[in-house]
Amino acid sequence: MVNYIKESFEELKTNVTWPTWAEGQRLMVVVAVFSILFSLAIWGIDSVFVELISLYFGFIN
Repeated sequence: MVNYIKESFEELKTNVTWPTWAEGQRLMVVVAVFSILFSLAIWGIDSVFVELISLYFGFIN
């Protein structure tokens, strides 16, 4: 197990190409914007479903 951890850290240091600081910041902004847009879309769809279900059950009572 110790050997596996050592090899994993060695691979991270030698074989992984890390993004530059500027590229990391740019990608973080892209992820943040996408997350906000996606959450707003989910909120909108949820709001529509709430209204539809309220109308449906309002007609039943």
